Amino acid sequence: MKTTVSQYDFTEAFRTIRPDNFSYQGLRALFDWVEELDDDCGTETELDVIAFCCEFSEYEDLADFQANYGEEYTDIDAIREQTTVIEIGDGNLLGSQGFIIQDF
Repeated sequence: MKTTVSQYDFTEAFRTIRPDNFSYQGLRALFDWVEELDDDCGTETELDVIAFCCEFSEYEDLADFQANYGEEYTDIDAIREQTTVIEIGDGNLLGSQGFIIQDF
């Protein structure tokens, strides 16, 4: 049995189980990315909050990312060569809106 999850259900599940893992804007971007992936692949992703938290990380900006992965990643394109990048907000990846990556 499966249940369709709305964006509200998705964000509330995270806020209940892991409230500090992603920002509200980050959760919205992650939800949109998962829905697009499901549509493109014809799949249905299971909502597993812990798995998402283990597989994805949100960063405020490039410097925040570099603190974990190193300064050899000089721009967002270098990160995209390694992993999935999910833009948050208006797409200004190096601005204050940040981005989410699939950890590698």
